[in-house]
Amino acid sequence: MPIVVVHRNPLLWTRLAALIFTCVAFSVAVHGAYLDHGTGDFCIFCWAFSFAGTLLVLLVEQCNLQARAPVSWKNFPITFACYASLLCLSASIIFPLFYLKGLTSQSEMRDFRIVATVFSCLATIVYMSEVSISKARPGEVVGYMATAPGLLKVCETFVGCIIFVFISDPVAYDQHAALKWCLAVYCICFILSAAIIVLCVGECTGCLPFPFARFLSLYALLAVAMYLSAVIVWPIYKFDRKHGGNPSRPSFCGSSPGLCDWDKLMAVAVLSGVNFVLYLADLIYSARLVFVTV
Repeated sequence: MPIVVVHRNPLLWTRLAALIFTCVAFSVAVHGAYLDHGTGDFCIFCWAFSFAGTLLVLLVEQCNLQARAPVSWKNFPITFACYASLLCLSASIIFPLFYLKGLTSQSEMRDFRIVATVFSCLATIVYMSEVSISKARPGEVVGYMATAPGLLKVCETFVGCIIFVFISDPVAYDQHAALKWCLAVYCICFILSAAIIVLCVGECTGCLPFPFARFLSLYALLAVAMYLSAVIVWPIYKFDRKHGGNPSRPSFCGSSPGLCDWDKLMAVAVLSGVNFVLYLADLIYSARLVFVTV
């Protein structure tokens, strides 16, 4: 009599679910959603990238190839899952905003778009569950990326990427030197946070000529101070009439698809505040964190 072995590893089932949900999302979108501009391509990239990365993680773990992987397997899977959850979350917001907003007539195209949105939301929930399962617990010896500061670094870089998109289309930082300072803040903090993630995933932190833990605390303090300045300066030069800003949302923004230019400026201001809070939390956790292993 054949014996059926059921795996009890919750990570396996969450990754399988994520694999199915992302596959359905981009397959349905490509097949019948009729995406007509670059925003749809970005959403498909989010789902396809998440699908491919999850498939890679599953193959490596099921074939027991973790020791041969050129990256730290204590850090890579949870880092990828965190990025995948943020990518799917952004696609779940952007896709209906551009492709379902104002679409009231019943059609097969509308049904395909709704299905893609639903499965994108399900993929987001599953990836967030994977992060929750994989994150560090008190007393556990884990990689840095499984700790709160490591996960915050992922969120900081992702929010930074979104800021770059909004601040460059159209270019919104060339009117005043103070706005160029804001751009410098976003770039410097993004580059350093991304470098920290690469060092941890590549297990290169031991090659640094200075204590990694102390560097993290000092960098978090610097980032908090820099983002605080950006949070103050950006709204002054974009929404204060004395400095050429516009505090009122134009009437045409309500009827335009997606986000108008004023909405993008407001999004940069809000996301700057979000990243300031993330860096502040990073500073608090980094100051308290005792590194057992990285």
